[in-house]
Amino acid sequence: MASTESGQKQLTLTEEELAHRVAVLKRFRELLVEQRNRFQEYLVVLDKQKEVIEKGDTDALLSHVELEEKIVSDIFAIQKVIDPLEDLYRASYPERETEVPKLKAALEELKNEAVQRSQRNRNLLSERMDKLRSEIKTLRNNPFAARRSVYDNSGAASLVDIKG
Repeated sequence: MASTESGQKQLTLTEEELAHRVAVLKRFRELLVEQRNRFQEYLVVLDKQKEVIEKGDTDALLSHVELEEKIVSDIFAIQKVIDPLEDLYRASYPERETEVPKLKAALEELKNEAVQRSQRNRNLLSERMDKLRSEIKTLRNNPFAARRSVYDNSGAASLVDIKG
């Protein structure tokens, strides 16, 4: 360990330790950027899902929900890798501030936005389901729906005796 002009201790790192720190930082940054991209993709899916809910297209809604589940699964998988790398990063760079805190703050904002939009979509879907239930109930209670048509042949014979 060597001392610096300001009296603070500065660690002399071997090339191997420095390479390890750089690799950890690069990988950590890559994962944070990938996580940010996934959240941005998730926000786009949530916006499109809102439009689909409003239109009432159930097939499109199903495909959007499946896509949403895949993206959320990817986000959690990336987060499982980020957590230990963040610990390594903090251990390797206790004295340095890099762009990582900015990326983490941006990720947190995207995460909060995704939660809000997801809640909005759940509320829209719930409203849509309530409307559909109400329509179904109205149809079931319709007195004309239960009545048979005068042209209905339900009273006619279904078998004919041809032997006579």
